[in-house]
Amino acid sequence: MPVFSIITVVYNGAALLPGTIESVRRQTYPNIEYWIIDGGSTDGTVDLIRQYAALMPNLRWISEKDRGLYDAMNKGLQRATGDFIWFLNGGDHLHAPDTVAQLATLATPATGVLYGETLLVDEARQAAGTMSELSTRLLPKQLNWRSFLQGMTVVHQSFVARRSLAPAYMTGNLCADYDWCIRILKRSTENIYTNLIISDYLMGGMSKQRHRQSLQDRFQVMRHHYGLPATLLAHLWIVLRALWHRLSRSGKARY
Repeated sequence: MPVFSIITVVYNGAALLPGTIESVRRQTYPNIEYWIIDGGSTDGTVDLIRQYAALMPNLRWISEKDRGLYDAMNKGLQRATGDFIWFLNGGDHLHAPDTVAQLATLATPATGVLYGETLLVDEARQAAGTMSELSTRLLPKQLNWRSFLQGMTVVHQSFVARRSLAPAYMTGNLCADYDWCIRILKRSTENIYTNLIISDYLMGGMSKQRHRQSLQDRFQVMRHHYGLPATLLAHLWIVLRALWHRLSRSGKARY
């Protein structure tokens, strides 16, 4: 039975963290290692973590200053010991109590990546729809590293990677998770589409809040992996796709 290392990075997230922890705590699958990497919170987050750590023997945590999100995620990578690595941000939830159990039944010794759909929710935890339904990113049934030439095809919280394939995150780039997934897929020989909703994603992350820089950083990542001509052509398609998406979903929910 594979061990799943789930990592939550948080800073001053006392309002959102309990729901995230509870979604891990209620999992029916026993082989879960849960790490919380706190950036030195001052809002009561650390007290919450201590309370849950007393209830969850599989919860481990640290609280110290870091150099940003991806530095904190690297700290989690360095400490994780499971077969698979899985990042779940504060405010995001595992979709169902048997989510990890279902993934475990699909994994083989050759599996490099398990991936699935993402449900978008608002601050009231009301479902808006899946990422495939509300965005321009249709989840592919077959995934490889070239799939990401079309953008972040799989939401990071629904991308579960074998730890031995996982590199450190680059820092100073808002799309470091995009780069991380591509690098893993370049090394993976078996990527399993789970046909499941894996995570509930709280809309409005850092890349949405700093959209212009996110687009520039994504271009840099794509140019590095795919070359300039392919990146320019892909961006032309991405722009046309976005315009069609805006027109086709006029008056409807979209992301």
